[in-house]
Amino acid sequence: MQRILKAALAVLFFALLVVHPVEAQEQETILAGIYVDDISLGGKTADEAMSLVKGYVADLGKKEITLYIVDGHSLIVTPDELGFIWSNPGIISEAAALGQKGNIIKRYKAIKDLEHSNKIYELEYTFDSVMISDIITEQCEDYVEPAIDATMEIIEGEIVITAGQAGFEIDVRASVDLIIEFLSSDWEKNNASIDLIVAVTEPRGTYEELSSLTDVLGTYSTSYSSSNSNRSANIANGTRLCSGQLLYPGDEFNALESVMPFTENNGYLLAGSFLQGQLVDSLGGGICQVTTTLYNAVLLAELEVTERHNHSMIVSYVEPSMDAAIAESSGKNLKFVNNTEDPIFVVGQTSSDKKISFTIYGKEFRPSSRSIEYKSEILETKHPEGEIVYQDAGSPVGYVSVQSAYIGYRSRLWKIVTEDGVEVSRDQVNSSNYIAVPRTATVGIFTTDGAALASIYAAIETNNIDHIKNVAAALQAQHMPPPPPEEDPHPDDHEW
Repeated sequence: MQRILKAALAVLFFALLVVHPVEAQEQETILAGIYVDDISLGGKTADEAMSLVKGYVADLGKKEITLYIVDGHSLIVTPDELGFIWSNPGIISEAAALGQKGNIIKRYKAIKDLEHSNKIYELEYTFDSVMISDIITEQCEDYVEPAIDATMEIIEGEIVITAGQAGFEIDVRASVDLIIEFLSSDWEKNNASIDLIVAVTEPRGTYEELSSLTDVLGTYSTSYSSSNSNRSANIANGTRLCSGQLLYPGDEFNALESVMPFTENNGYLLAGSFLQGQLVDSLGGGICQVTTTLYNAVLLAELEVTERHNHSMIVSYVEPSMDAAIAESSGKNLKFVNNTEDPIFVVGQTSSDKKISFTIYGKEFRPSSRSIEYKSEILETKHPEGEIVYQDAGSPVGYVSVQSAYIGYRSRLWKIVTEDGVEVSRDQVNSSNYIAVPRTATVGIFTTDGAALASIYAAIETNNIDHIKNVAAALQAQHMPPPPPEEDPHPDDHEW
């Protein structure tokens, strides 16, 4: 039996030598009938075949792929721009080795197979999903039409509702998958076109939904009856800028964005504000009473407050810990989120008797048996010590500007919830710290009269503001010129 097998192998080996002499075992050209896709590699060396297929791949990379977006808009790209890469270049070595290297029986079989049918290697390639995604987002987004939400505004004292409008957006992830699937499976390696996946986006809100926002979720008022005309004008202006804002679920209100910039062109006048422990005039003075009033309405509506800061010094129009200061340079702001399941509408107004109020309208989500109350608790009282006198060489002798002392406090605010008249929870809302500021006086010292200068200096030495006022009044009675107008020092640093 072994003799028969050896004889058969000898015959097979002899046949191979006849068909392919020994010297042909080192043959450098690929056998006839071997292809990559439609490209014949027969008679080519491995290097020639590699160069030939690389050229074919390079041509494929320059084909035009038209991406259709919407409404006739399209974008022409190439496979190269989509990250086209030939992923199986090893087929060239396989093609060169077929029938010429390796096991003698397999070589013989491969040669016989080629006599009956061609051996075709399929070109394999990949695409870069990140590059495709970037192209879609960067070059196709110009044709996207975002949905326009229904709006609710106050125009000339009337609430005006405008219906929304549907839009469309490209489903980037689905479109990337579609492009890769098409080019990997269905592409005939010619110019081609692909329709991107576009989804219709519905607007938020309807006329009916916005018309139903009639429940008062929270309302609060403060008085500014002691304010001068400029501060009153700033409060009215700030109220107008914050009023009429519609917040859909998840939307955030940003007070600074609503009321800025603090310029005359935006309706602001000079009025008192806090600056480094002093009360000075600045554009927008009084705006913090707007945000404070709104803050308390937001608390009563039980919306989520995401940012709130107390004033550096105590204010008179609300209890401690119930204020909300804003200051651009120090980053103080008031922000809150509509954490309800329905839209809310913010309405602010001022009255002829100098009251400011804010009301949050929406759909009541709390049971009628539930009520809330907020209480301020003073934890510490800090009384200022002494008096401080500042000399002002730019103002004439006889000029004295006095700022009252401010008591300092450390406080916190409690939220108390009752159901059917029974307290069910008591939670701390915030804690606040207000600095104590002594009574201060800014005293003018400019004069060419040596005696008057000596008198005012002597008064200043006593550090007694009432005595200084008496001396200054006497000097002013001697017909001193009126003080020059004060300039606004760095209005952006103020808390209003």
